[in-house]
Amino acid sequence: MNPQAKLIFTISLILGTTITISSNHWITAWVGLEINTLAVLPLISKSHHPRAIEAATKYFLVQSAASALILFSSTTNAWHTGQWDLTQLTHPVSCLVLTSAIAMKLGLAPFHFWFPEVLQGSTLTTGLLLSTAMKLPPMALLYMTSPSLNSTLLTTMAILSAALGGWMGLNQTQVRKILAFSSISHLGWMAIIITYHPKLTLLNFYLYILMTTAVFLTLNSMKALKLSTLMTAWTKTPSLNAMLLLTLLSLAGLPPLTGFLPKWLIIQELTKQDMIPAATIISLLSLLGLFFYLRLAYCTTITLPPHTTNHMKQWHINKPVSTLIAILTTTSVILLPISPMILTAL
Repeated sequence: MNPQAKLIFTISLILGTTITISSNHWITAWVGLEINTLAVLPLISKSHHPRAIEAATKYFLVQSAASALILFSSTTNAWHTGQWDLTQLTHPVSCLVLTSAIAMKLGLAPFHFWFPEVLQGSTLTTGLLLSTAMKLPPMALLYMTSPSLNSTLLTTMAILSAALGGWMGLNQTQVRKILAFSSISHLGWMAIIITYHPKLTLLNFYLYILMTTAVFLTLNSMKALKLSTLMTAWTKTPSLNAMLLLTLLSLAGLPPLTGFLPKWLIIQELTKQDMIPAATIISLLSLLGLFFYLRLAYCTTITLPPHTTNHMKQWHINKPVSTLIAILTTTSVILLPISPMILTAL
């Protein structure tokens, strides 16, 4: 892609995100979302592969439908209340439609079907953008409108997302699809707590961005797109593979690592809100996700199954690992001890 064009699209992405996050009026928030969508479409389809074109088309159709629903819900609310303010969403039908629209934008179940396909048709760097930066504007809208949202609908969608994200990721062999279902599962954890403790959702979102960026950049560095490639990547960069193992376990939410922190705080908050059944169900469903993270971690280490002996081993390289990957991976693993400080800030 032309460097000038790439620069324009990147600036447009930053501009669209900034407009949505800083807006107080529904029309400006909608304009920011549209700029974001239009800027990311060329980045998805830049490889000119049929699968990339298909991914860009699916992304465009879903995001257009979600934007239309956001516009419809805000217009309906303005019709009944005379308010265009983001925080003044009071009409029940508008709240219901907006919850569904933002769920579609984010990829929450049952509106999640587009996300794995779009991620599979994109490169790893574009996939990283779709999994992190493109979720920031809808998450900001969700945060700003959290007192008005339908908590029952959000809790239902959250449990569905945790279930489908874990269950559908079990039989995948493509790394990007596994990470897409991992994202859907994490979104379930964020959605279940948004109406009760919005700051906790933001903390979960920031830590998710940190860990996912570390995983995507590491996989991009190793050029690993499938589990079979990942199985032989240890011969190429053994130290990076060892750190990827820890980052994946952190993303799964195992106790000594950073990823355990948001899950722990969310379960604690749900218990305080007398939502013990919901906390129990979503905790049990996270075990499904843990299974495919462990499978990824197993493939990342040198424990090769017998049927992969025919795979060609990769050459060991002494190329230094990127400083950014080192920083992200380290923070993805060792942030749990500062949890008391985070708790005082919330």
